[in-house]
Amino acid sequence: MAAKEKGYPMDPDTLARCQELLEYTFQDESLLVLALTHASAASRRVDSNERLEFLGDAVLGLAVCHALFELEDQLLEGGMTKIKSTVVSRKTCALIVRNSGMDEFVHVGSDMARTGEIPESVAAGLLEGVLGAVYIDGGYDPAAKMVLRYTQPFIDEALRTSHQENFKSLLQQHAQQRSQGTPVYQILDEQGPDHSKCFEIAVALQNRHYPSAWGNNKKEAEQAAARQALLVMGVLQEEGKDAGEQADAANEEGPTL
Repeated sequence: MAAKEKGYPMDPDTLARCQELLEYTFQDESLLVLALTHASAASRRVDSNERLEFLGDAVLGLAVCHALFELEDQLLEGGMTKIKSTVVSRKTCALIVRNSGMDEFVHVGSDMARTGEIPESVAAGLLEGVLGAVYIDGGYDPAAKMVLRYTQPFIDEALRTSHQENFKSLLQQHAQQRSQGTPVYQILDEQGPDHSKCFEIAVALQNRHYPSAWGNNKKEAEQAAARQALLVMGVLQEEGKDAGEQADAANEEGPTL
């Protein structure tokens, strides 16, 4: 199906500019035409990018999951799921399309064209449609490469935020970078009935004990204890304290054994 056969306003120069932007050359340009065509501009919905969008959504999710699996061998399923949801969200996909200039090439109906900027859902669908088209045209590798080129900054930011929120992960990373070994979490006390125990836990690292913390379960207490250690080390800064006060606290707390 050639572009001209459908009567779409996509001349060879436009298609060439779009492929240059995408950094991918299609063997079958009709797939690109289809990927750029919103349902509002198609005579039938089957002639729009909706089917490619469905496929591209799966390619996007798989490529991001694969990247997270390879990049972060300490990140658990829950953390990967949270980051993946952010990176493949409609908001992120629409932002990628608008920042890249891909929205210049989308073909929408006249009513939508008159409104100006295309809706977020249309922009997100455009990215997924293009990824689906690349997958059909060239296979998974070029499609995954395109996914990472567009999503890597969002993955990096999500990982940075995740590490900041996961104090155990941040402490482990900090210790590894300084060859300090592995933090050891020690249960100092526990209170309450068996079905609802609270725990007091402290971190030990290289023969140094850091201030303990309580939590409603072991996981919560370990996170709180890791945060205490990071505060003493000066990796985190407690609200209301400047850098000098934080350094003084680090010298005062956490006695060595």
